[in-house]
Amino acid sequence: MRSFQDYNPAVIAVYFFCVTGIAMFSSYPPFMAASLFGGVALYLVRNGRKHAKSHFFFLLLFLILAAANPLMSHNGVTVLFIMNDNPITLEALLYGINSAAMIIGVLYWFRSFTQIMTSEKLLYAAGTLSPKLALILSMAIRFVPLFSRQSKRVQDTQTAMGLFRDDNIVDDIRGRMRIFSILVTWGLENGIITADSMAARGYGTGKRSQMKRFRFRRDDIVLLLTSLSLLGITTAATFAGGLTFSFYPAIKYETPGIFGICGIAAYCLLALLPVIIETEVSIKWRYLRSRI
Repeated sequence: MRSFQDYNPAVIAVYFFCVTGIAMFSSYPPFMAASLFGGVALYLVRNGRKHAKSHFFFLLLFLILAAANPLMSHNGVTVLFIMNDNPITLEALLYGINSAAMIIGVLYWFRSFTQIMTSEKLLYAAGTLSPKLALILSMAIRFVPLFSRQSKRVQDTQTAMGLFRDDNIVDDIRGRMRIFSILVTWGLENGIITADSMAARGYGTGKRSQMKRFRFRRDDIVLLLTSLSLLGITTAATFAGGLTFSFYPAIKYETPGIFGICGIAAYCLLALLPVIIETEVSIKWRYLRSRI
């Protein structure tokens, strides 16, 4: 009984790649609706009623993106009304809503991705593909807090030396540029020192190994095969035709056949997999607590 975040990081990364890949490279409205619903549902299941400001921001962004397209683009044959001598068409409005659903859905998926995939999990997933890529990521992640601390030290030193006396924008810009120049020099010197240290320790002289804290279990293999299978069905149904939707110049779509319906159902199931897993874990946990 494991929650979605406890699965192998490589499997979780593959799942997010599958669900967001279809959402970003397809404009079929049912896929956009499923992606948005699945992303919001996963975020709510994981965070509950927290982050109300984030939901308000995403709602506001959705309304802005949906309204921007009909105001900027006037393509389409169904004119709803005229604003400032510019036609507002139904096709442009629906296209804006569809695009807004795609963007907001992907943003919700990536928000959950950043919560689930910690730096350690990202390094493991990258190391599975390429140990050198994992090394670069680990060094980049390490330099972020180092740069932050070094920037604070340099700024405190500059202030103690009597700089930043003039309270104006020009003096502040000059001080920030001076600190940035110092940080760049420090970063280059630190990079040379790190490279020399790695060479002295024999980096690159033999075959590299990777510490594998995360292991593949039966549940990981099942989730991986399920994600890839649902992705394959959705992709095959999309390329086979039947899942086409055209907004311009007039709304035109084909009624999906049996294969198309299977593709829509496959992506809906793919988008709801984490919610299903989390719901199953929650039900089992409540059942076990009731037996105590």
